[in-house]
Amino acid sequence: MSEKVCSLCQRSSKSPAVASRILMPTPRCLIENKESNLVVCPEALQVLSEIDQPVVVVAIVGLCRTGKSYLMNKLAGKNKGFPLGSTVQAQTKGIWMWCVPYPGRPDKTLVLLDTEGLGDVNKGDPQNDSWIFALAVLLSSTLVYNSMGIIDQRSMDELYYVTELTKCIKAKSSPGEIPEGLEDSADYVRFFPSFIWAVRDFTLQLKLNGQPCTEDEYLEDALKLKKVSEDKVASDPIDNLEPEESLASSPVPSDTADIQRFNLPRECIRMFFPTRKCFIFDRPAGLKNLHQLEDMEESKLEPEFVTQAELFCNHIYEISKAKTVPGGNIVTGRMLAKLVETYVDTIRSGGVPCVENAVKALAKMENAAALNEATARYAELMEQKVKLPTETVQELLEMHAESETEALNVFMARAFKNDIEESQIELMKTLHQKKEEYCRKNELESSERCKSILTSLSEELEDGINQRIYLRSGGYQHFLDDMNKIKERYHQKNGKGIMAEKVLQQFLNEQDAVGRNILQSDEALTNAEKELEDARVKAEKAEQEKAVQKQEQEELQQKMEDQRRSLEANIQRLKEKMEKEREKLLEENERMLDSKIREQKRFLVEKHQHSATHLQREIVQLKEEAQSTASSSWILQILMALITAFTLIFPELLTFAFRVFRKL
Repeated sequence: MSEKVCSLCQRSSKSPAVASRILMPTPRCLIENKESNLVVCPEALQVLSEIDQPVVVVAIVGLCRTGKSYLMNKLAGKNKGFPLGSTVQAQTKGIWMWCVPYPGRPDKTLVLLDTEGLGDVNKGDPQNDSWIFALAVLLSSTLVYNSMGIIDQRSMDELYYVTELTKCIKAKSSPGEIPEGLEDSADYVRFFPSFIWAVRDFTLQLKLNGQPCTEDEYLEDALKLKKVSEDKVASDPIDNLEPEESLASSPVPSDTADIQRFNLPRECIRMFFPTRKCFIFDRPAGLKNLHQLEDMEESKLEPEFVTQAELFCNHIYEISKAKTVPGGNIVTGRMLAKLVETYVDTIRSGGVPCVENAVKALAKMENAAALNEATARYAELMEQKVKLPTETVQELLEMHAESETEALNVFMARAFKNDIEESQIELMKTLHQKKEEYCRKNELESSERCKSILTSLSEELEDGINQRIYLRSGGYQHFLDDMNKIKERYHQKNGKGIMAEKVLQQFLNEQDAVGRNILQSDEALTNAEKELEDARVKAEKAEQEKAVQKQEQEELQQKMEDQRRSLEANIQRLKEKMEKEREKLLEENERMLDSKIREQKRFLVEKHQHSATHLQREIVQLKEEAQSTASSSWILQILMALITAFTLIFPELLTFAFRVFRKL
């Protein structure tokens, strides 16, 4: 059996980078539907958790046995995979997942979600369908709605799940009643997927008012609302609706309930989904062969259907974007797994999935992981770079700074959203502690090495002291000569590290009492000479102590400078991160504005003033949000939080920290 794939798949399949990244040979159940209870499958979740790439998630929804699985198999570049419903019994239960290499995009993974057919008569709880539909919306970046025949009122009625979305999905965690209908639709546009309506077994000619039309024009005509006659609005705005001519041939609503039922699914699609497109498909084969569809060679299928399927797949590949959460942050497979778990757990507990809460949980998980990953990277680099003991503290601090910079890069690449500054200050504390540990180890290694060298060099001296060879006339000079030889040889030794002078000072202090006894007992010296020598030794000792103190002060200053450098680097990186977050927010806001303005213009053309006015309020709100986002005040607040936390840990840098803040 030959497996024909779309032209874009064929082009990309030659890429070794893509071919080597096949993640799943066959689909797996992601969310199992057990007696109307949704359960996440751990094996599938594990597959997702191991995907570090951004994911493009394409989900398909629709009634039972409408050919959803076939389209998803085509998107995977296969004939077989998701089971096809060739009998009266529904095949797909719950939500099945297939992770495959993304054609032409080796840096992304394509995640296909095939959902259980809606409206299965064997289901006991109709609410279950609403949850399946809501999860498909929540998890996907492109949502395909699959229906049969034509887009008419019946197909709109079958899509009533879209009118239930605000009851099944909360955009924000603010207390209060769940919004009804189209309230706060702008909040939903932030994270709703692109919408594609796939019309299967389409038999009509694409014409409107006798003129040829495109598939998208067909969809837009089907989504037109019934409007009120303007000259009779004042008397009775509900009873004076005028129907629009439509290829869908929907019945004219006659009363308030009919009007609401007619308009609501259309308004929901238009208000919630940022973009929409339509594809029509001929029947793929004769009725007698439909049950053998997955085993049929492409040459046996209807040519028109093959072309339509290829256009559909290529469009999905070319326009589908990586899954994002509000704020524009791109979702990886690992993050998608967390979203799946969070949403299903909420539904199982009897709650309504809240995107804002899910993103907070996601950010908490990612920020904690970013902290661990950055810390591990720092430890790895320091292990590679540092060979203890170092000759100077500055040498160690430079290696720390390089490793900290790389660790900060790792952290910023993964951390996002809520309370990022809390995780960042924790990273700063952790890396500071590890730096101090290295400094202590450096001192210990240096001390042990220096003591070992002095022990070896002073063996003859110790023997002479024990044998009392210095306690004779002229013995003091002999003692001084031996001590000078030890110091000279000691200074010639390499690799002693930063404690060289301090350990030498300790050694000299230990020998000081011995030297005084030898000096006082040396009969070759006069009392005056002894006093002069004693003064010289004291001066030399003071000079040695002064040199050690100076070294310690310099090292302390170097550490202080390193802390200042670290603070400036962290502030700068957080500022850059927040500015990128702001750019993403503004881009997201711009997309929403474009969507709302575009839809408002359509409503005005249709003379549906009520919906246009509703959108105008949202447009004004979005513009105000854009102005607020463009301001730097919220970024400064986050930077201030970081600086405040930093100064609580390092109060000695308080003045410097706020001097840095004033420069921002």
